[in-house]
Amino acid sequence: MESSLELANMTTVQEFILLGLSTRLGVMDALFAIFLTLYLLTLLENTLIVYLICSHNELHKPMYFFLGNLSCLEMCYVSVTMPSLLLGLWTGPCHVPFTACTIQLFLFIFLIGTKCTLLASMAYDRYVAICRPLHYPLLMRPQVCLGLAMTSWLGGLLISLIKTTCIMSLSYCGPNVLNHFFCDVSPLLKLSCTHMALTELVDFIFAIIIFCGSLVVALASYMAIGRAVLRMPSAAAHCKALSTCASHLVVMGIFYSVVLFMYSQPSSIESTDINKVLSVIYTAVTPMCSPIVYCLRNKEVHTAIKKTLRPH
Repeated sequence: MESSLELANMTTVQEFILLGLSTRLGVMDALFAIFLTLYLLTLLENTLIVYLICSHNELHKPMYFFLGNLSCLEMCYVSVTMPSLLLGLWTGPCHVPFTACTIQLFLFIFLIGTKCTLLASMAYDRYVAICRPLHYPLLMRPQVCLGLAMTSWLGGLLISLIKTTCIMSLSYCGPNVLNHFFCDVSPLLKLSCTHMALTELVDFIFAIIIFCGSLVVALASYMAIGRAVLRMPSAAAHCKALSTCASHLVVMGIFYSVVLFMYSQPSSIESTDINKVLSVIYTAVTPMCSPIVYCLRNKEVHTAIKKTLRPH
């Protein structure tokens, strides 16, 4: 009875205070310029890729269909987290209403879950192209590609609805200070003043399903590609396929390793400076690098860029 009265007398948190990436005045201006540049470059690169894929018929292939989806996702993804990062560097610790924090958390989980599944779909597409080339037109026909993409987006949406509902239905009675630059899962769980074992379990299960499940598909695809490449008689084909797979694996490896380290744990992780640095890697750095690795090094994309610059 007494504990119920104490809980009733507690003030429900109406807003959160984001401490941001850094509070050192001498560093904040430099970091603001760096991350603003990264943000604008990411938007520019991905906008260019979407435009090229939509406007050139030679890029209307399954691989570029998935890359177009990924580019759209990356633009949304960075636009969810980067504005709050930049605002924190510009003004210092900022106040975020509870509703706004909920929306940011929902969009973040939705997009990161979708990205994992899209990366797995892209790996499967490359597996079919290299290991089963004769069946490629059938296995990766437009209906299949659309189904994979829709599954990725709808799966991310469903998981985000469940996880966000569980996390934001917890009681937040104070303190309300998040040692982070956006409303992330672990810092919010850390601030909850109610029993959260079930929420942590749900978070852990979905992290395993979405992250580990898509990672297994991607790794299995690339392992099969590796075996197929080693059996190729041509040394040139050898090098080309291995080079493509290696570059893809680097980006995927960085993204998956950081995300799995941050989220695939049943207990909440305290938001420390190292966790914020790791968050920067997958929220700012990999979205900027992905277009360069996946598209801008591609000969077909180079040809499309030249046609765009010199249409006549």
